[in-house]
Amino acid sequence: MTSLARAIAAGSAAVGLALALSACVPESQTAPAPTASRSVTPSSTPTPTASAAPAQSLPADCSGAYSDAMRQKLAAQSLPLNDAGVTLLSTEQAPLLELLQTAPTLRCTWGVPGPSGIATNITILTPDQVQTVRSTLTAAGFGCETSGDATICRTSQRGVSLDDKPYERGEIQAVQGDLWVSSAWVNVSPDGYTQDILSTVGK
Repeated sequence: MTSLARAIAAGSAAVGLALALSACVPESQTAPAPTASRSVTPSSTPTPTASAAPAQSLPADCSGAYSDAMRQKLAAQSLPLNDAGVTLLSTEQAPLLELLQTAPTLRCTWGVPGPSGIATNITILTPDQVQTVRSTLTAAGFGCETSGDATICRTSQRGVSLDDKPYERGEIQAVQGDLWVSSAWVNVSPDGYTQDILSTVGK
C-alpha cells in the first residue's frame, strides 16, 4: 500500500465521520451536516494539474469543459465556478486519487463552502489506467451503465445531519475512450452534467 493510500485509509478511519462531506450514515442515524469543504490542510488534499501531453487535449480551463447551456444551468442554481474554499475531492476511492496525482487532469468545482456543491476532475488516462478505474469502481460496488461509447457509474447515499437536516451525496464516474470524468456531489446533481462534459470535451 502506498503512503497516499495509507494516509487516506487512516484519515477515513480516524476523522472521516467528523468531516462534513465524509459523514454519511443511514437515515436512522445522525451525522455532521455535509458541506462543500473539508477540514483538511492543503498538504493533505491532492491538487493535481495537467502536466503531461495527453493523446486527447484537455480544455485550457473549466470554461471550455461545459456547454453554454450547462454553464447557464449551474449559474442559475447559484453555483459559482471554482470557488477557492471548495476542497471536496472528486472521489473517495484511494486508487483513483492516486491516478489523479499523476495523470493529466483539470479540476473544476461548482458552489461555495456550504450545504451543496460539485467537484469534478477531467482526466486523460492510459489503457492500463482505464482498467484501474473500471476495476476500482466494480470492486467498490458502483452501479454502471453504457451510454453511447461511455460507461457511466454511480453511487449515492442519504443521511441526516446532527441538526436533523436530510442530505444526499454521491459520485458519478465516467470513462469514454481515454477520457475519465470523476465527480462528487453534495445535495446537487444536475441532469446531464457528466454527459455534457463527455460531449463537450470528447468531441
